[in-house]
Amino acid sequence: MKFFNWYTKTPLIVLNIAAFLSGCAAGLLIWEIGDMGFSNLSAHIVTGMEPFGNILISMLKMIVIPIIFCSLVDGTSSLPVRQFGKMGVSVILWYIATSLFAAIFGCIIAMICNPSLRNADMLASSMLDRVDAMQHPAGTVFPPMLSHFYNLFMNPFQALAEARFLPLIVFSILLGLAARLILDTATDKSVSGSVSTLLDGIRGFQHIVFKITDWVMRYFPIGIFALSAVCFAKFGITLFSSYFQVAISVIAGITLMILVCYPAIIFLICRENPYRILWAIREPIITAFAARSSAASLPVSMRTAVEKLHIEPSLSGFTLSLGATVNMDGVCIHLPVFAVLAANLFGFTIGPWQVFLLVVSVVFASIGAGGVPGGSIFLLFLVLDCFQLTPEQSAFIVSLALGINPLLDMFETACNVAGDNIGTYVIGKKLKLIRTE
Repeated sequence: MKFFNWYTKTPLIVLNIAAFLSGCAAGLLIWEIGDMGFSNLSAHIVTGMEPFGNILISMLKMIVIPIIFCSLVDGTSSLPVRQFGKMGVSVILWYIATSLFAAIFGCIIAMICNPSLRNADMLASSMLDRVDAMQHPAGTVFPPMLSHFYNLFMNPFQALAEARFLPLIVFSILLGLAARLILDTATDKSVSGSVSTLLDGIRGFQHIVFKITDWVMRYFPIGIFALSAVCFAKFGITLFSSYFQVAISVIAGITLMILVCYPAIIFLICRENPYRILWAIREPIITAFAARSSAASLPVSMRTAVEKLHIEPSLSGFTLSLGATVNMDGVCIHLPVFAVLAANLFGFTIGPWQVFLLVVSVVFASIGAGGVPGGSIFLLFLVLDCFQLTPEQSAFIVSLALGINPLLDMFETACNVAGDNIGTYVIGKKLKLIRTE
């Protein structure tokens, strides 16, 4: 009983940090046990721990789709169409601009660090089978870039069932805008009344989902402990040794983005202490780091935006839901590192034209990352196409990326979520959609 009282009263962010650190330590200990010759014992321990982390991911997937749907419908229907249009354009332009900046910054960091890799053949060999399966997804009809456009429009119930974020976002926005137009223009009171009742029902459902989210959040430390322990138990110190230069390139770029570039943007646009904002959004950043999913951390970001940053829900519900799918600054920094690694391994030069193609392909590819753990790894095929690599060479690079992805994905997702939250605050500040305390 005392432990339960302590657990429920301790701030969640403290529990999450403690769970992550202890999980890393436990994972390295389990990995060391396996390295000492007790591989069966360590494998059994990992098998027993994995369900606790998978349960957390499943819980978050359960609630994130209803949250995105309700938040976007509520946000788009609560503002006059003209005001929403101004907000929507601002958000889209912001996400494109920051993604472009992150891609250019990622290319610069990658070329400065110029990563190479020891024992590349040995590291890639164990992952090539997984890469072959990734190259031939079932049911692929359209080319990758064109399929993004086609997939924007599909049966909304199918999108809900399959957790397809982009078509769900499009339908939710259209539904909210249509409802707003009916409320503003309908002459028949029965029509406007039924639409208003529907929107009230969606808002009520949103409150219910947020209550479920509060319950899920209390399971977070357990899930984070399991996820971090399993990650380090499987890969151990190989995450730091063989991949040292690659890891340093990505981690340095993302750290600079979060601690230098974002604060500079906040200071230049908002003229206030940027580190106060970073401190306020620490919980969603830490959650994203541990869960490795922008979409999974969305409930925490929404609560932080309203409670800590005092942003109007009509804005935060729209920008954060959209950002969890299409705004991936961490991906834009991560992918160029492997492009430069490919150039070093296969001996070709990256000239100005290749840099331009790389930046453009990274920005467009990041839109399809999907906000799920490890989602960016599928995008490497698209990015590597601009260098005209053979299928075998592309598969080789992707197999190398798979080996280090569990670690880099943590930093990448933290950057993605930091960008979503900072973008929401900056836009809210400029559009005067932040409540006075």
